[in-house]
Amino acid sequence: MEKIKIFRSTTESGILDFKFEVTIGGRLMSLVYLRHATKTDVPAIMAIIDDAKALLKADGSPQWQDGYPDETAIREDIMAQRSWILMVDDQVAGTAAQVVGDDPNYHEISGDGWANNTDPYATIHRIALSKDFAGQHLSHTFFSNLISQAYQEGVRNFRIDTHRMNQRMQAIVTSLGYQFRGIVHVAEPGDNARRAYELNLPR
Repeated sequence: MEKIKIFRSTTESGILDFKFEVTIGGRLMSLVYLRHATKTDVPAIMAIIDDAKALLKADGSPQWQDGYPDETAIREDIMAQRSWILMVDDQVAGTAAQVVGDDPNYHEISGDGWANNTDPYATIHRIALSKDFAGQHLSHTFFSNLISQAYQEGVRNFRIDTHRMNQRMQAIVTSLGYQFRGIVHVAEPGDNARRAYELNLPR
């Protein structure tokens, strides 16, 4: 049985505020949605990034262990309107940058190469989820929302790269249908070889 409760309140400025509480089968469901990040989200985003860095370090991966991504990169993403956050009710649960357009890091690739070299593509960078939502399977939700957002803008080709030791990310993207295309090298110091993946959706 599904139950919906609507809570109505008025803010100090006189604006009506509505919140919805959905219960399905006796279990309370949260409101999960995607929105552009703003400057006020920077502290929450950096906390998530720091958690992700610690997790990668614990896994033995050198990825994100040289200071990148830092607050400057996040603020640049926000200014460029490419920074997205996954919201669960009123909490920031995830952060990512989605860039539509040419990525110089992908010009040279070893292996089979890109299956689609003609259409515009969207690349997901700097994606991470809060440790407060671990085990809730939000990674697929986050990716699906990001892909849907770009799909609505006419994008059908999607790319992503990750370090060879980031087994978690590799498992996530392959489960979503991304195909391994080869090795690219990114503009980062140290071990900059990355496994590159591509997803092509029907028009």
